[in-house]
Amino acid sequence: MSKKHPRSLDGGDDGQGGTPMERLLRDALEARAGQISAHDLRPAAPPSRRVRRLRPVYVAAVPLFGLAAALAFSVLGFRGDNAAQRHDAPPAATVSGSPAPAVSEGPSPSPSPSASATTASPLALPDGPASSSSTTPGSGAAVPYNFRGVKFKVPAGWTVPTQSGNRLCVLSPGAPADATADSCAPYGVSLAVYNTAEEIERPIWPSMADLDSDSGWGTQPYCPIWGNPHDIGSGDTLKTVGKVVRTRDIVASKTISKTQWQVSCNSKENFTAQLWGLADDQVYIAAIGLKPEYQADLVSILDTLDLSSRPAPAAKAHQNDIAVTVEGLNPGQSVPNDGTMLQVSVTYRNTSQTNYPSVHPLLFAEWYAGSPGEVVSITAGSLERLDGTAWKALGLGVGSGMDYATQGKDAAFPLAPGQSRTVKYRMKLTREDGAGVLPVTAQAVLPYDGSGDLTLLGHKSTPVRVVVK
Repeated sequence: MSKKHPRSLDGGDDGQGGTPMERLLRDALEARAGQISAHDLRPAAPPSRRVRRLRPVYVAAVPLFGLAAALAFSVLGFRGDNAAQRHDAPPAATVSGSPAPAVSEGPSPSPSPSASATTASPLALPDGPASSSSTTPGSGAAVPYNFRGVKFKVPAGWTVPTQSGNRLCVLSPGAPADATADSCAPYGVSLAVYNTAEEIERPIWPSMADLDSDSGWGTQPYCPIWGNPHDIGSGDTLKTVGKVVRTRDIVASKTISKTQWQVSCNSKENFTAQLWGLADDQVYIAAIGLKPEYQADLVSILDTLDLSSRPAPAAKAHQNDIAVTVEGLNPGQSVPNDGTMLQVSVTYRNTSQTNYPSVHPLLFAEWYAGSPGEVVSITAGSLERLDGTAWKALGLGVGSGMDYATQGKDAAFPLAPGQSRTVKYRMKLTREDGAGVLPVTAQAVLPYDGSGDLTLLGHKSTPVRVVVK
C-alpha cells in the first residue's frame, strides 16, 4: 500500500503540516495499517486451543525433512552443555541465543549462575489473578513482573493478558490485536509454575516428562503456525522432524534443562517448539511456534528469572523438613577435569518439629552431557567422605539404578528439631569427564535399603561447569 501523502524530497512540509516528529509518527502508523489484511480481521478462534489433558500424539521422525527444517529453524536458546568448552567462567547473565549442538538423550534436569538475581522492584505486579487487565511495558524498558513467586522482566512491547491458575502467557509485540492467553502458541511465551503437591503430581502440561518425550511440545493435535494457527486438517499429521536437541544450562543459579523440537504439520507447514524446565522448582517456560525474531526477547525473560524468594514446592510431606546448604561449590563454578581435588562441606539442619532418629546424608554427581559411557553414562570422578580422621571412598556418579542411595548408611546421624550436622567431602573429576553443566546434588534421606521409594527430607543441587584441561 502506497502512502497517501508521501514526504517531499526536499524535507519540506508534506501537505499535512506538523513537526518532523509528527510526520514520522504518521508515516509509521500508515505503514502499520498497510500490513493489516482481511485475514487479520477474522473472528477470534474458538477456545479449542486451550490446553486440555489429552494423550500426547506420538510420532516418528522424518530425517530428510529434518535436514531442511534444521536449516529453516536454526534458532536455539542456550549455549548447551558443551558451552563450557568456550566459557571457563560464566558471566552474570549468559543465556545466549546461539545454536546449540545436539547431545545424547538421558535423564532430565539440573543449573550455573546466570542472571544475577533480580531484586524486588516497587513496580513489580502482584501475582496472577490480582494483576491488572493488561500490562504493556513502557517504550524501551522491561517491566518487572511477579508470578507465583517467580520474578522476571517483561520485555518492552510485550503484554501480559489477565489470567489465573498456574500458567501465565506473555504475548509478543507481533501478536494480533485480539490475541488472548489462549494465543500463546504461537504468539508468546508461556510460564507454568507449580506450587502444590496436586499440581506437581498431576500436571496438565508441561512437566519434566515432556522434556524427555519426543512429542513433548504439545498435548493435542494443533498446528501453531505464526499468522495462521489452526487445528490439524484432514490428512495432516504432527511429526517430530530430525533429531530432538536436549541441552542444559544455568539460570537463576539453578540447573535448567531445555528440549527443542522441529515439528511438521504437513508438507508445507512446520514450526519450532522450545521447552525449558527447572525441575527442583517446578517452573517451566515454553515457546511453541514463536517467530525467530523474538528469540532475543525470549532469552531476556530466561536471563531475568529470579526464584530467590519463592518457597520450594513440596510434592510430598516432610520433603523440605531439613535445610541443606553446600560450601565449597558455587553455581556456575568452573571445575577442571584434571584431578584437582575440591573440598566440599554439606550442612543439614532440621527446620521442622519432627525428631529424626536417623538421617542419611548423600552427595553425588548427576548425569550430564559429559558423562562417559555408551550404555550407561556415569561421571568417572571420585568422592570421599571424612569419617573422624579418615577419608572413606564413595561413588561419585549416578548410574541407572539406586546404588548411590545405599552407600554410606554408616554415616547416618540423629537430628532433633533445630539441630544441624556438617559432613565433609572431597571430590575430583578425571580426563574421562567431558565438558558440560554438571549438577552436584546433596540430599538428606531416611536410611534406604534399595527397595521401595526413597524418602527425601532435604535437597540442594549445585550446577557447576566442567572445564576440559
